[in-house]
Amino acid sequence: MKLNSKSFGYSTWLLVAAITSGTVLTLSCVPRHRHSSKNSADSASQPVAKVNPNEGLNPAPPPPPPAAPVPSNPKTGNVNIDRFLELWTNIHNMSNGYFSPEGIPYHAIETLIVEAPDYGHETTSETYSYWVWLESMYGKVTNDWTHLDRAWRNLEYYMIPKHVDQPTNVAYNPTKTATYAPEMDRPDDYPVALQGTVAVGLDPIGKELRDTYGYTDIYAMHWLMDVDNWYGFGNRGDGTSHGSLFNTFQRGIQESVWETVPQPCWDEFNWGGKFGYLDLFVADSKPAKQWKYTNAPDADARAVQAMYWAKKWADERGGNPTVDGIAKKASTMGDFVRYSFFDKYFKKLGCKDPSCPQGTGYDSAHYLLSWYFAWGGAIPGGGIWAWRIGSSHTHSGYQNPMAAYALSHDPALRPTSPNGARDWGTSMTRQLEFYRWLQSNEGGFAGGATNSWNGRYMAPPAGTKTFYGLPYVESPVYMDPPSNEWFGFQVWSIERLAEYYYVSGDPKAEMMLERWVKWVKKNTKLLPDGTYQIPSTLKWSGQPANDWNESSQSWDAKDANYNNSLHVQVTQFTDDVGTTAGLVHTLEFYAAKKGDKEARILCKELLDRMWTKFRDDKGISSPEQRADAKRFNEKVFVPANWQGKMPNGDPIGNKSTFLSIRSKYKQDPAFKQVEAFLKGGKPPEFHYHRFWSQTHIALAYATYGWLFPKF
Repeated sequence: MKLNSKSFGYSTWLLVAAITSGTVLTLSCVPRHRHSSKNSADSASQPVAKVNPNEGLNPAPPPPPPAAPVPSNPKTGNVNIDRFLELWTNIHNMSNGYFSPEGIPYHAIETLIVEAPDYGHETTSETYSYWVWLESMYGKVTNDWTHLDRAWRNLEYYMIPKHVDQPTNVAYNPTKTATYAPEMDRPDDYPVALQGTVAVGLDPIGKELRDTYGYTDIYAMHWLMDVDNWYGFGNRGDGTSHGSLFNTFQRGIQESVWETVPQPCWDEFNWGGKFGYLDLFVADSKPAKQWKYTNAPDADARAVQAMYWAKKWADERGGNPTVDGIAKKASTMGDFVRYSFFDKYFKKLGCKDPSCPQGTGYDSAHYLLSWYFAWGGAIPGGGIWAWRIGSSHTHSGYQNPMAAYALSHDPALRPTSPNGARDWGTSMTRQLEFYRWLQSNEGGFAGGATNSWNGRYMAPPAGTKTFYGLPYVESPVYMDPPSNEWFGFQVWSIERLAEYYYVSGDPKAEMMLERWVKWVKKNTKLLPDGTYQIPSTLKWSGQPANDWNESSQSWDAKDANYNNSLHVQVTQFTDDVGTTAGLVHTLEFYAAKKGDKEARILCKELLDRMWTKFRDDKGISSPEQRADAKRFNEKVFVPANWQGKMPNGDPIGNKSTFLSIRSKYKQDPAFKQVEAFLKGGKPPEFHYHRFWSQTHIALAYATYGWLFPKF
């Protein structure tokens, strides 16, 4: 059963590394991954680097939580700016529940919510990136940048692994990045064996980053955090600390969130089975204790995108040293996110067999924002080794040409490394080409491409079209539900394209946006009763018409038959407020640059109708019926004879279900609705207040007030 499209606030899938004594394993993971990397003997050749100066050996104290509650701001006279300020105040009122006592933003106010995060009081790097975006806009409106400062300090302290969380990076050898493991299709295909005989390529940016910054830590966010330590992992195995970094997805494209086994990023074998959780994923007789983190590049890129605007808006008012300092950190983050540009095992593009040639430099770079990159290593006392991987899988919904533009063109955000700005400039061009290759005949953008067919470097079916050697994939990374059926990925990604167009005036972006906006207008309904409907679920057919590379491109804006072999159909509609805000935000930038009055009026109608119909005392929320709640009783695959326990004592075995290893859900006040449904009642209905959704709504109002102050 597929998830309700409204639930798809986020879906980044992980990977985990499993290391055995002497071998750095890098399990591969599409939707949920893992790896390993060769190590131990190689560590002696690596120079000792400085500790990340953002932390030092003794991390700074945590930043303070938001002041609570924040009083309402004075009215500005601009109705949509005033709506933004109302929503901003709702979010910052601590009694509304958007933030933890530590000031960490929750994924949602509500706790009983299962989507990419499997509990509402977890958080994601996506949530943090939206927080940075929210405070950037607040700075524009008020010239108060203290909230942006607090947001980035909190992000840096809690979501970027500290030096003590990634302590053995000094052992990483860019010439021996990781040990290959195939990605399988289903959870019951795991654990998988590492294959040390498969050659992996060279990491062309590892030494450059170390030499540029003087330390070997990765300055990037891990994607998932247990804010209140609901599971009980804690940090570094302490079992008690809040803001605990952990993982869920690990086992193939068919593993939905309902089939996952949560596990800590720092696995010291305190919980799980004999070897913690590692031997659920890696077939190894003696896996080693280790740490491992996975980055969702679209989130970090969104944070950079937000800082572009913060810097621009602050400079318009004479500049601000706090914003300048954060912009520098965002630049560093962008430098490290380049790991997402490379094939998972640094193989050359066009790989069709695990024995295909390994990359020796940038010949393994697709220059796109791929689904993830990951890094890991030994827990001190168990050896000195570390590994890193990129990702072979690319999705149109993750691209961000606005961030690429900022990191390649804006002096305040251009990375310090010798090749960082150059690489982001190449990425900007490549992303635009990717959009063009994937744009359907109707206007919607199709899924993506991969350099590792089926996650195992297999040969794709004959006739599959390619993008710089990467074969087309309709729904990259995951299939439960198909990753590109959610319209939200359209608005998330194309909003960034629209911002890029607004800033640059690039005719290529304009050409693609014209077709997309026409398609959206055709499929958006303003109903006589004051309600509305926008696309929700998409169905795809066909594939791009041609292979695409440097010498074979099509940019004829008048070609009405372009990609007439690739089609999209809207099969379901919605009034979901977060997706609606993303659509409005996209149309606003396009309408302002193009002078499209019809698009501007559509934006205003959607904003007004959303405010009238769905405004409540905590934000804006529409009802969601969650028939997928029947999956609380879904079986979670655990190999025969594998026995273990969660930190609270929940047993893990071959009879486990989603709920049985999350028995604390039974204590949730909202679980009564789920329980009644599981006994044959009607599906539960909730009003969710997701942080990303509320922020995007607020941004849509503020952006309209900014770009169209007279309307």
